[in-house]
Amino acid sequence: MPLVTSTEMFKKAYNGGYAIGAFNVNNMEIVQAITEACKEEKAPVILQVSKGARAYANHTYLVKLVEAAVIECPEIPIVLHLDHGPDFETCKSCIDGGFTSVMIDGSSKPFAENIELTRKVVEYAHAHGVVVEGELGTLAGIEDEVRVAEGDSSYTRPEEVEEFVTKTGVDSLAIAIGTSHGAYKFKPGTKPQLRFDILEEVSRRLPGFPIVLHGSSSVPQNYVDMINKFGGNMPGAVGVPEEQLRHAAQLSVCKINIDSDLRLAMTGTIREFFTEHPDKFDPREYLKPARANIKELVRHKLTDVLGCAGKA
Repeated sequence: MPLVTSTEMFKKAYNGGYAIGAFNVNNMEIVQAITEACKEEKAPVILQVSKGARAYANHTYLVKLVEAAVIECPEIPIVLHLDHGPDFETCKSCIDGGFTSVMIDGSSKPFAENIELTRKVVEYAHAHGVVVEGELGTLAGIEDEVRVAEGDSSYTRPEEVEEFVTKTGVDSLAIAIGTSHGAYKFKPGTKPQLRFDILEEVSRRLPGFPIVLHGSSSVPQNYVDMINKFGGNMPGAVGVPEEQLRHAAQLSVCKINIDSDLRLAMTGTIREFFTEHPDKFDPREYLKPARANIKELVRHKLTDVLGCAGKA
């Protein structure tokens, strides 16, 4: 099937008590690992591209990689999504360039300016058959070019969501309930806890409306340990507990963004390979096991965290 929007995906996810995995992609191996896992598990998927990924790999290369995945995995619905679009021009470029979904991130702007910018993107996107994700609340941490200091982060205010959705016409809404970008989400020794009270109040005010969680990598400790064992230095990398993500998926969260976990799996695998095979230099030899580990990690997310296996 051709690329699709997330509209039907989110309806089924909301009613079925599961979430769609939204995985950031940067190269061929990551695209292959994600989509092969989804094909085998019969799971719908959102492949998302950030501004940083477009700068690194080039818009055209990324679109063609995703189009190749559509050809190789015709049984599963695939969305091509812009993650954290910083302005109207970037969103327009992606809409014109084949994306089926875009996010406009105006969360750092005053409420009225966020509405104005988001509405402008929605009007253009909907005229071209593309859906839009907006954001209220600001997540701390670093993801590509998104950098927010902890002191500048803010939880979503439930009393603002109805006005925002009504005035902008967005198709889904990313909210801030305690997740954060990057691999250092919570301090070691503390108990990670998402603000489910905010999520539940947002859901009460927006019944049936799809909610999105950013910064939701669980930071698998086996890969953190692998990185540190083979020359890395990542003390105190702590992610969101998977059981809390599963609970969120059983509520109104229809899309969960996963990024750092895949990068940790790739980096850990490559570090281990070079330590054990210092004489090797062919990229295919170390990218192949990295791709395999990413695939198994995605398979785990689909079945045990997102609950979307078998939902294609």
